[in-house]
Amino acid sequence: MARTYYELLPYAFKRFSLLRTLRTGVPTIAHWATRKPLPESKKPALFTMNIMPPMMTVWYHLVQKNLGDKVDTVIFDCSGTLKKSDFPNARIQKYINVYAATKSDEFLYHIAKTRKIGWVCDDDMFILSDKCLDVLRQEFADPNTASVSFRPRTWWHFDIDGKEYEPSSSYCIGINREIYCNKEHLCLSPCNGNENAVSHIGKPVKRYDTFDRANEILIKKGYNCAIVPESTRDQIVTGFSGVSSAVMLLWYFRSSKKMKEYLEGPQDSAWSGNTMFTILSGLRAVNTMQQMHEQITGKPYHLKAMPSWEYLEKLKEKKAPLIREEHSFDRVDEVAAILRNNL
Repeated sequence: MARTYYELLPYAFKRFSLLRTLRTGVPTIAHWATRKPLPESKKPALFTMNIMPPMMTVWYHLVQKNLGDKVDTVIFDCSGTLKKSDFPNARIQKYINVYAATKSDEFLYHIAKTRKIGWVCDDDMFILSDKCLDVLRQEFADPNTASVSFRPRTWWHFDIDGKEYEPSSSYCIGINREIYCNKEHLCLSPCNGNENAVSHIGKPVKRYDTFDRANEILIKKGYNCAIVPESTRDQIVTGFSGVSSAVMLLWYFRSSKKMKEYLEGPQDSAWSGNTMFTILSGLRAVNTMQQMHEQITGKPYHLKAMPSWEYLEKLKEKKAPLIREEHSFDRVDEVAAILRNNL
């Protein structure tokens, strides 16, 4: 029986993770055998993980431009297709595609064990300024500060003992390892049972997403989980959201024809939900990353399942009247413009 458009996504995720183990399995086991940490240093250790190489080209380019050797960078290559020579100032580790929380904890507890600050950043969150380092220094000067978030969750908040707290999220966050790892022995894993969440969008929040449970524990124990003010963070970081679903479909389909059939298959009513909107937004984001990859390297990065930009734009115009009021395709264009201006 054919899978529906929403049933295909979890299957594509599982299939990708299994097949990529052929490239990443042995290197992961070799890493586990030693778990070699970074050299001792006062510099923050910056971490990301990647399954789509052109996105990493842009992410790494901006890190090098804005942070240079002020951080030590570690990249988990979960597709097994990154070329180390393209990222000469980063430590590239092929790693199986398990949950992001698991990979981030591997970094925090083992690779970054010689550092006070472990900085976790998604590969679709981009560093625009070295002022990020000033923020980290200022906030972590307080020994009670456990984390510094550059991109908190905005659609709900914690209500703890009658006081509101923004959830830090793990999109782009600096973590005080001395508190998180050495003293409190926490983990970033998602779980059920979020009873202190108050939704801003009507839909109840019942689960802890990545870092949420640890965030709550730290708050309850009296630690400071700092949130960078919106006016500041928008100047120093930017990013897309929900790109991973589109990336998985790009790995899954063998041609742009198959991708187009998938995009055009669901009824119009499906576009009022999250799935199809997120996928089309993600495809447009990755397409802009391809364009920027070529601008940075001088070489195109071909994705056999990626439709042309012209096709994606026509589909966007066709489906825009069907999406919910709170959704907008404009965010991709806004972020792309910011990135191009900062390359």
